Amino acid sequence: MASPTRLDEELPVIENPFYTPEVQGPYQLHSLGSFELEEGGTIPDLQLAVATYGELNQARDNAILVPTWFSGTHATWWQVYIGPGRALDPEKYFIVVVNQIGNGLSTSPHTTDDPTIAMSRFPQVRIGDDVRAQRQLTQEVFGIDRWALVVGGSMGAQQVYEWAVRYPEAVQRAAPIAGTAQNTPHDFLFTQTLMDAITSDPGWNGGEYASHTEVAAGLARHADIWAIMGLSTEFWRSGFWRGIELPDTSWDTFTEFQERFTRAVFGAMDPNALLVMGWKWQRGDVARHTGGDLAAALGRVTARTFVMPIDEDMFFPVRDCRREAELVPGAQLRVLPSIAGHFGLFGFEQTYLDAVDANLGELLATEV
Repeated sequence: MASPTRLDEELPVIENPFYTPEVQGPYQLHSLGSFELEEGGTIPDLQLAVATYGELNQARDNAILVPTWFSGTHATWWQVYIGPGRALDPEKYFIVVVNQIGNGLSTSPHTTDDPTIAMSRFPQVRIGDDVRAQRQLTQEVFGIDRWALVVGGSMGAQQVYEWAVRYPEAVQRAAPIAGTAQNTPHDFLFTQTLMDAITSDPGWNGGEYASHTEVAAGLARHADIWAIMGLSTEFWRSGFWRGIELPDTSWDTFTEFQERFTRAVFGAMDPNALLVMGWKWQRGDVARHTGGDLAAALGRVTARTFVMPIDEDMFFPVRDCRREAELVPGAQLRVLPSIAGHFGLFGFEQTYLDAVDANLGELLATEV
């Protein structure tokens, strides 16, 4: 699709069934109006997609915030982590899952008909933009000034750290899972390969494709990189993949699993949405608040904090998370078990889910 020549003409929104309530579960869009970004530029009408579970009590002290991760939406949280009797119990807590900017549900390159920011013109977004937007939305819509817990995985963990450093008075407890406060050079380079896999596809067309299906080859390469790094070597060697079940899908070989699981999942997504989130992920760094001093930034945290890496994670390894935990006053390192590595976040193993619930339950029971 050729780039439009006029900025006063309305562009069609690209329909993608992956980003619908039928697939992701119910959510509501809340407009923040014109929103200025840290890198410059503006989203003229920023809309955040929000899903809530449970009821906010009169004291407004039972609220839990969950930011989303790269490529993810609120779906995994209600499918895997939230439920009666769980640590994230909607019968006890008011749980607010906010989809990050550019993730395909909140305002994103392919969902806006505003020609000033649609598709290739979408501005650069920072982790800090997400957190500022979440703060504005939750104060304006729900009247929440303080969170009993902020918890998130991967890019969600980046947002947890940003919340705890930027707004320490607003975060009573923090649980960054499988993510860091300051992105490493390794992760920057890894993420760049993910982005290059997409943009190297001629169908990407400088970000001006007519459908995500035109970028199928790039999305497949993107998925293949995730298959190598998102899932651990032990996941593949042990044959753990054989026991994973999906509706109406099966596989007999590891290459069939790659094709029918990782390629199928990422092949359904929007390329520009992934690129917006990837750029953001690469530059996650709370030390921006303290002139590059990570110790000073994490020293601002007053939340009771459990840092929760996954033992087989190959790009947020335990050692990186431990270094940061040692800089957070009073933080505890709680290592989660998962043969799946970073993709353990999808909850393939009951032992992983039990560990998450035990840690979050203990954290929520801790007086602050």
